[in-house]
Amino acid sequence: MIRLTNVTAGYPGKTVLRELSFSLPERGAVAAMAPSGFGKTTLLRVLAGLLKPSSGTVSGLENKKIAFLFQEDRLLPWQNAEKNVSIVSDPVKARFWLNAMEIDDPMQYPHEMSGGMQRRVALARAMAFGGDLLLLDEPFKGLDEALRARIAARVKDQIPLTVLSIHDQEEAELMGASILRLDQIINQH
Repeated sequence: MIRLTNVTAGYPGKTVLRELSFSLPERGAVAAMAPSGFGKTTLLRVLAGLLKPSSGTVSGLENKKIAFLFQEDRLLPWQNAEKNVSIVSDPVKARFWLNAMEIDDPMQYPHEMSGGMQRRVALARAMAFGGDLLLLDEPFKGLDEALRARIAARVKDQIPLTVLSIHDQEEAELMGASILRLDQIINQH
């Protein structure tokens, strides 16, 4: 079980999370919801080990393989969609996930794609990387309602535990996620 105990974290001159304590389940999906600025992205960065808490502890992540879909797509502009995904896996798995994300032309470069297509390539890369924990920072931005529902159904339950940062409760429902109201937990302190 992943547990945060009295975690305080932030950036130089700004504390974002203050004495945050909760546990995550072994399996399933948890949606961190809160207005902008309440630390959803910061929480994902702490879980990924990219941001060290200034105090408190995070346990249960030892030996876990973590896939992270950042808020920015972070695609390599000099590589096509297939190469952007196969950089973390093999070409067969890359093509599988690009197909699952409804990318019709895996030879397209990022500058040739819409924002929604770039988002789906980035999501395909996270899924192809796989692992024990999937961190998704606004995974469905730029996708229309019907496409969002299809993509969520393909992502759901593929990795043991998924933690999402989202603004829309409907997205949590699509992923079958329990909701962690970050603003309410933080406001308790």
